[in-house]
Amino acid sequence: MGEHAVLVFIAIAIAIILGIIIGILITYSKPASHAALWICQILMTIPSLAMFGLLLPFFGIGFKTGVTTLILYSLLPIVRNTYTGIKEIDPSILEAAQGMGMKESSILFRIKLPLAAPVIMAGVRTATVMIIGIAAIASYIGAGGLGHFIFQGINRWNMNMVLLGAIAVSILAIIVDFLMKKVEHRMVTK
Repeated sequence: MGEHAVLVFIAIAIAIILGIIIGILITYSKPASHAALWICQILMTIPSLAMFGLLLPFFGIGFKTGVTTLILYSLLPIVRNTYTGIKEIDPSILEAAQGMGMKESSILFRIKLPLAAPVIMAGVRTATVMIIGIAAIASYIGAGGLGHFIFQGINRWNMNMVLLGAIAVSILAIIVDFLMKKVEHRMVTK
């Protein structure tokens, strides 16, 4: 369970940083937003086992390939929600901030990101729960995690082992989803 959690935590931490930065940057350019969202959508259409296979020549068998794949799958919900959250802010709020003499960086950190935070958090929650499941497949390429029990169980025709891995991954996803939903709810009610 620990190995699986570490794999997911590292991937989601990097994806949050990259996704929010990309999401912010593309709010300034319509062509860039179309291109970035299109690329993220294309990445999501690639089956996870194929993505692991495509990255093996670059990162080898193991943890790096697993983390990189999980980062790529996490980007779409985070980038899209960051972009959407910022773009849906009432323009009059931004005009008022500019009228008060706020610099663009202050507007970003004091107005845009706080107002977009609940939408961004929804994207982070979606990405995290999604990659918890995909991380199970990462054990197939030697990245470790709870998928090891599933694949070992399949290889040995041991359904108890398969169920152990599948139930553990499911419980982890449910717990993380519940906790992140609480955080998301807190952000909305503040």
